[in-house]
Amino acid sequence: MAEPRRLTGVDAGDLKGVRLLVVEARFYDDIADALLAGAARAIEAVGATFERVSVPGSLEVPPAIAIALDAAERAGKPFAGAVGLGCVIRGETLHFEIVSFESARALMDLSVARLIPIGNGIITVDTDAQARERASMDKGDKGGDAARAALALIHLKHRAK
Repeated sequence: MAEPRRLTGVDAGDLKGVRLLVVEARFYDDIADALLAGAARAIEAVGATFERVSVPGSLEVPPAIAIALDAAERAGKPFAGAVGLGCVIRGETLHFEIVSFESARALMDLSVARLIPIGNGIITVDTDAQARERASMDKGDKGGDAARAALALIHLKHRAK
């Protein structure tokens, strides 16, 4: 397996006080907990904050992000970016492909259409063991990676103003 390259070079001072939305799919509670822990650590490391929304599964993550973004805009408290977290484990049917592809596509479509940074932390794996390894902050830290991706894009957006 290729080793991850962790985000470096983003000045934490540029992100202090930034507010993110984290939407987590709770289909696999223990995996969701690990992904959230990694995302929270990455966000808090730069002095940013987040609000969490939980949904049943990975297909619900993109619409929940869209709903929460709209509500925050109407309230005059927009989010600077979002992080989607979830886990899809391959089964015996095509459901794995549908959930994996459609959740990723919807996150990308949402991000590009609204020009809002979204980190995709919906992991897609063959086994429960792979999920645990990728979610663990000490190993894969995919929740942290998704948060760092969103933070890097927020940093780029701030610089582009």
